[in-house]
Amino acid sequence: MNDEAPDHHDDDAPVQEARVWQDNGWTARVIKNEDDEGWAVAMYKDGEAEPALVGPWTMGRDKKNPKPLDVNAFNTLVKTAYEVLRRHEQQLHARLHKSTVVSGPDGELKVTLDIVPDEDNPYALLTAIDEMGEQVAQVRVDAGFKLSPASALAWVENDFRAPR
Repeated sequence: MNDEAPDHHDDDAPVQEARVWQDNGWTARVIKNEDDEGWAVAMYKDGEAEPALVGPWTMGRDKKNPKPLDVNAFNTLVKTAYEVLRRHEQQLHARLHKSTVVSGPDGELKVTLDIVPDEDNPYALLTAIDEMGEQVAQVRVDAGFKLSPASALAWVENDFRAPR
């Protein structure tokens, strides 16, 4: 009888061990907390090199080793890590996409500023959209352009010429 582990294993099978739990596109790793005597857990989304979330992890009963991961803890960690990523996405979107509404000669216009964070040449697109959802005008502006009701109105009143 051969006591060695079989040569084959299912790469798609979820890992569910005391310090590593992997399932549904996420991996939880219990790691030594470098800042103190305790433990931490790092949550990685599949394909990402950096953890989406790192937080403290509970000590086990022996007060030396970490509490083992389990399905309930893993599911809570996945939910928390997903929420953290979602908040980051919302903050990035809010930083890169701004809008205001101004009154133009033919009614209200929604004016949007969409920043394109290109490493070499960042820029933004200033766009006017009428009440029917049709694009009225669009110009390329500096990525540092400050959209405000006053700057949007000035652009509209200047016949949509690119602001200086």
